[in-house]
Amino acid sequence: MSTLRITAAVLSLASACFAADWTLGPFTRPQGANPVISPRPASVFECPIRRAPVHWEALHTFNPAALVRNGRIYVLYRAEDSSGAMSIGGHTSRLGLASSTDGIHFDREPAPVFYPAPDSQRDREWPGGCEDPRIVEAEDGTYYLTYTQWNGKIWRAAVASSKDLHAWTKYGPLFASAGSKYADFKYKSAGIVCRPEHGRLIAALIRGAYWMYWGEGTIRLATSKDLIHWRPVEDHSGNPVAVLKPRPGRFDSDFPETGPPPVLTSAGIVVLYNGKNAEHAGDPSLEPAAYSAGEALFSASDPAHLLARLDHPVLKPTEPFEKSGQYAAGTTFAEGLVWFRNRWFVYYGCADSLVGVVSSAATAGTQ
Repeated sequence: MSTLRITAAVLSLASACFAADWTLGPFTRPQGANPVISPRPASVFECPIRRAPVHWEALHTFNPAALVRNGRIYVLYRAEDSSGAMSIGGHTSRLGLASSTDGIHFDREPAPVFYPAPDSQRDREWPGGCEDPRIVEAEDGTYYLTYTQWNGKIWRAAVASSKDLHAWTKYGPLFASAGSKYADFKYKSAGIVCRPEHGRLIAALIRGAYWMYWGEGTIRLATSKDLIHWRPVEDHSGNPVAVLKPRPGRFDSDFPETGPPPVLTSAGIVVLYNGKNAEHAGDPSLEPAAYSAGEALFSASDPAHLLARLDHPVLKPTEPFEKSGQYAAGTTFAEGLVWFRNRWFVYYGCADSLVGVVSSAATAGTQ
C-alpha cells in the first residue's frame, strides 16, 4: 500500500473514532412504534379567523419540536388542515401538542395550541400558518419557540414565548430589529444553542450572548441578549457568516438546513441538521431530493468554527412511512431533540406527512 493510501486510511480511521466521541447517535427506531403521531381527521377547532369549525389536523402531522417538562416529553407538531390547494405549502398549518411518559406513546390535545389569529402577526401567518417549530427553555422556565411564518407569499422565522405551552406571546420575525437590510430577507429554520441540565435543554450563554444556527441552503449564525431580538453574525463585508454549505456527492449536496436546537457538550456544539440530496451529483445511495439528518461539531468558544462534520447521515429515509405521503422522495426531517431517561430522543417529520422517533444511548458530553 502506498504512503498516500496509508495516510488516507489513518485519517479516515481517526475521523471515525473522533465522530464516535462527539456525535449524539447512533439512533435506532423503536420496534413497531412509528409513526408516533398521525393525522386525525375527526379533530375540530373553531378557527378565530374563519370563524368556523376546521378539521385542523386532517391531512398531515409532521416536523415536530420537543422538550421535557414535569417528567414527560412534550411534542409540538405541525398539523395541516384540508383547506387550500393539494400541494406542499398549500394548506393552513397550526401547532398541536402531545405528551408522553415513555417518548413513544402520546396523549394529544384536541385543539391546536399555536395558530394564526386576529393578532399583530396575522398578515405574516395567514393563510399559510405557523410551521416547523423548534423550542428551548430559558433559565427562568420560559419557553422560546422559533417557527416559520407563512402567508402564502413570504416566509420568515419568528419567535414566541410561553410559560405553560398554551398561552403564547408572539414577537414577530427574528430579525425585525436587525436593520433595514433584513426587512425583506427570507429566512427560516432556527435552532437556539442549548445545554443539558437535569434532563432539560436550557438556552446556553456563550461569551455573554445566546447563539442560533439558522437557515436553509446555507446555515448561518445569529446572536441575542434576550432570546427575542436576534442579529445575524456578519463578516467584514456585512454579509451573514456562512458556517455550513452544500457538499457535492454527499447527503447534503443540494443544501443543509438547521435541525433541532444545537447542543453544547463537553466536545463542543453539536449541530444535528437536515441535508437535502441533489437531483444530480448527489449521494447515489439516496433518492434525488431526499432529506436526511447529519451532524456537525463547532467550537464551544467560537460557534462559527467548524471542528468536524460527518460524511454520512445518522438518520435517512428507509421505511415506507418515510418515503410516501406528500413528499415522496423521502424525508427524515429532524426538528425535536430531548434528553430523557439517559437517552437522546429525536422527533422528525416523515415525508411531510407523519411524525417519527428514533433514540440513542448515552453519549459523551451529556453526563
